[in-house]
Amino acid sequence: MTRRIVRTACQLAVLTTFSFVIIFFLDNRFRVLPYALHNVMPAHHAGLVVTDMTVTTCSRVNLFTSCKLDANEWHRIEKDLYLGSGWVSSAFVHVKRKKEEELLPNEKIVVDVKVGRIDPSNGQTGDGRDQWESRPAGLWLKRSEKRHSRGSKAVTAVDILFGADAVDPRPGWDTVGTPLLLDTSGEVQEAQLSVRRGNPPTPPKAVPRIRDNGKFKIMQLADIHLSTGTGLCRDAEPPDLNGGKCEADPRTLEFVARLLDDEKPDLVILSGDQVNGETAPDAQSAIFKYAELFVKRKIPYASIFGNHDDEGSLPRAQQMALIETLPYSLSEAGPEDIDGIGNYYVEVLSRGGSRHSALTIYLLDTHAYSPDEHTFKGYDWLKKSQIDWFRQTAQGLKKAHEGYTHIHMDLAFIHIPLPEFTDSTLPRKGRWREGVTAPGFNSGFKDALVDEGVVLVGCGHDHANEYCSLASNEAGNPALWMCYAGGAGLGGYGGYEGYHRRIRFFDIDMNEARISTYKRVEYGDTEKKIDEQIIVDGGKARPLQT
Repeated sequence: MTRRIVRTACQLAVLTTFSFVIIFFLDNRFRVLPYALHNVMPAHHAGLVVTDMTVTTCSRVNLFTSCKLDANEWHRIEKDLYLGSGWVSSAFVHVKRKKEEELLPNEKIVVDVKVGRIDPSNGQTGDGRDQWESRPAGLWLKRSEKRHSRGSKAVTAVDILFGADAVDPRPGWDTVGTPLLLDTSGEVQEAQLSVRRGNPPTPPKAVPRIRDNGKFKIMQLADIHLSTGTGLCRDAEPPDLNGGKCEADPRTLEFVARLLDDEKPDLVILSGDQVNGETAPDAQSAIFKYAELFVKRKIPYASIFGNHDDEGSLPRAQQMALIETLPYSLSEAGPEDIDGIGNYYVEVLSRGGSRHSALTIYLLDTHAYSPDEHTFKGYDWLKKSQIDWFRQTAQGLKKAHEGYTHIHMDLAFIHIPLPEFTDSTLPRKGRWREGVTAPGFNSGFKDALVDEGVVLVGCGHDHANEYCSLASNEAGNPALWMCYAGGAGLGGYGGYEGYHRRIRFFDIDMNEARISTYKRVEYGDTEKKIDEQIIVDGGKARPLQT
């Protein structure tokens, strides 16, 4: 009987291991790591302080090891420190938390965290009350009795980010700076602790507003394709820059930062593929990298998703839930009863203290891949529920916009281009370098935009296309400018005719209801405004000027 039990246990162990290997390969084939199945955002609760932390490591093939501790005492942060890539090992950070008012008189709280091989207290003098304590993976804690913490803010929450370039834009949060000491295979798997001290207040929602001179500038940032970690460059131009050494994300973010400082936009529209899902096993780390640029400069930003954003660790809904909480983010999930995540609008208020809208910016989710590949190959399309929502919303806002004393204008942004972008007979300015990968099915969104008076729609998706083309209404009059932004990220492809990454701007003058647009490049003539043109004047689409 005993032999039978042992033999059965061994068979189960082998079966479990074999099953995991099969699942691992299938998941990679479909670009979903096992880690993604368990990745949820860490829970943070106001009024709690961290009293202890540790790291557990367990084996995937040994059923007698476990990465779980007593759930009544420990909270596990559900991020595998190996990002699901370890063939044998998994590891997790656990924290003990307690309400401040429930702390016992001599109970200790964590007031500082470091990572390293050497005791941080070496060479330091002190009374011994708050010496550093060692934990696995090179983790060191400084714990003090609350009454002896000498005014230090207690650690109130802990999170895990990944990559050598990890940053945390949330108020009160800071990365420790040194990755946990684990047996990982590369920079992407560098697990970094981020800790929050105190309970910083939630920053107020940003309110975009026309400047006192009547001007407003939008940066459209398309296809930055950020990874977990520094990322690999694709089709970098020139290929021999810095001896051919190129880290995609640092170079992309440096480019964006330079133009943020040069152009000083009032609003940034992220029009999809911010995250390169296939190279972002932790999407949160990628999102935080671009958000940090805007938070640091106090620039409002609004985002929609592309076809690559959710191919990694987090689906659209979880990504948007995270983005909504970040400072200066105007992003919203949108109504639950229509298709997609990220159908919403942003109102830009008139100058001064006015509560009237001067600009309305509609943002819609163009989804990803065709749901009917047999009939319509390629990419998905805007659904009837979205178009109905847009029409109803636009018509409902018209009365409210009547209070604005100047000409109100409506703009829209999507990721995947409309089928009308494929019309080569339309007047256009800018380069058409690659095939337009619009949906095979035309659901009629362009007609809805024209009917509701939207004067321009911007998109991304096809990185090396950077033209604006002009569509007309039924009477044959100029009605809608359709503009590609051009891809900005070195982590996405760019291999068409020596393509230099670029960013599009829309310079808006509400005094004249005029919109000008231009692009600036990452390398080459970096100071020049490329293809500058006026596309809207007097609140109406202006014919192409040659």
